[in-house]
Amino acid sequence: MYGWRGRIGLIIPSSNTTMEPELYRIAPPGVSIHISRIPLKDVTRDSLLEMERHTLKAAMELSDANVDLVLYGCTSGSLIGGPGFDRMISSKISETIKRPAVTTATAVIEALETIGAKRIVVATPYIDEVNEEERRFLESHGIRVMRIMGLGIKNNLDIGRVTPEEVYRFARSLYSEGADALFISCTNLRTIEIIEPLERDLGIPVVTSNQASLWSALRRLGVRDRIHGYGRLLAIA
Repeated sequence: MYGWRGRIGLIIPSSNTTMEPELYRIAPPGVSIHISRIPLKDVTRDSLLEMERHTLKAAMELSDANVDLVLYGCTSGSLIGGPGFDRMISSKISETIKRPAVTTATAVIEALETIGAKRIVVATPYIDEVNEEERRFLESHGIRVMRIMGLGIKNNLDIGRVTPEEVYRFARSLYSEGADALFISCTNLRTIEIIEPLERDLGIPVVTSNQASLWSALRRLGVRDRIHGYGRLLAIA
């Protein structure tokens, strides 16, 4: 049986082409991932808020697969409504299908707290209006955003086309002296190949949306494998 250690029900934007294969690649043996999609084409504030309205239908579909946990896999989509929006989404899912739930935005905060990051640099693919919401969300949790910059991409399919090499160069260019960590935001941005090279080259931990999402989901499932090759965070038991 697939998922004999745990089944993760993953809700992702319909245009996300990255999170599913990255999580398949990283997930430890015995953990399965089951997908439901909600409509999104452009990453704007209005589109993200509209996408969230489809959450409960997707969660109920995943409950038919008897998942153990639901992961709302969208960074900007789980913080776009301001501080507390992430917890509202997970609470709504849990109350409806009677299973634990976590959002990517919550997972990122937990990851940054676990590695002790108080001052961070943030690289995103987003437009400015989304970046400002992200800054506000992170700083509401006591995390100082020293610098945040996006690639200015609105179309989500185009975000998924950005190569890991391009992400590496962009993220590295944003590094600021004194930062405790680098956060690369967006579950549709390919990052898993470049986490460890960035950590070696910058000398600080690197947190990404997909890495943090899986780490948080596994912790909630009680799966404590140390996963190597994808940054310091996943190597924490």
